Amino acid sequence: MKILVTGYNGQLGYDVVHEGLKKGLDMIGIDREDLNLTINKDVESFIRKLNPDAIIHCAAYTAVDKSEEDREGCWDVNVNGTEYLATVAKEIDAKFIYISTDYVYDGEGQEPFVESDRPNPQGYYGLTKYEGEKKVKELLEKYFVVRTSWVFGMNGNNFVKTMLKLSESRDELNVVGDQIGSPTYTHDLAILLIDMIQSDKYGLYHASNEGFCSWSDFAIEAFHQAGQGIKVNPITTEEYPTPAVRPKNSRMSKQKLVENGFNQLPTWQDALKRYVAELRQEVKN
Repeated sequence: MKILVTGYNGQLGYDVVHEGLKKGLDMIGIDREDLNLTINKDVESFIRKLNPDAIIHCAAYTAVDKSEEDREGCWDVNVNGTEYLATVAKEIDAKFIYISTDYVYDGEGQEPFVESDRPNPQGYYGLTKYEGEKKVKELLEKYFVVRTSWVFGMNGNNFVKTMLKLSESRDELNVVGDQIGSPTYTHDLAILLIDMIQSDKYGLYHASNEGFCSWSDFAIEAFHQAGQGIKVNPITTEEYPTPAVRPKNSRMSKQKLVENGFNQLPTWQDALKRYVAELRQEVKN
């Protein structure tokens, strides 16, 4: 099976390619220097020539705050780029996975969102990711839309790396404590995506590591796993204003994964423990 993965230089795309290679699949990872997803004719000719059996679309404009100003750039990548890819995928009859986000929801309430809940994005990034979802659903039948959250991996920057870096120069940190969600280790998500693309259980899914926490809980556990005695002070969203609205409730139900026979991801604590150990190993090497 030949699988094209966009966003190879990102956290998730990198892990998806390497997980597929472990399973003996023909993986081709590309990034923006290989193909500009916002140029339709380039996308069409590149994909037609490659003729993959499946496309896992990990590339995205993910600068949440910057997207509030650079709306054209964000739309171009997340909506137009997705539409161009999905259009060619239909023409060559390739399976398609689109990676989406908890930001498609409004973040209200305290109950986990289920896939059938109505999206109501509060920021421009979330809006473009939802519009991308709609393009995939309109154009394709053999598709998976996978909404995930709070991603961290080896290849790139993320919350955990930022916290551990800050701990080198500080002994106390203020971290938001009233936004609740599920961290997602890209290594674990990549395993699921490779299983998914080899199936025909198409549709919309939520996928993240099991369990919920706040950002401050996440930081505390990261410092614990790293053996750092950093004091974490939980603060409110209002005390840490950002250009883009962050959802306070990013809880998502993963029941649909279970119903369709996919393995649930391990707990976020287990994922974080393995991740911190891998970071340590990388430093040693």
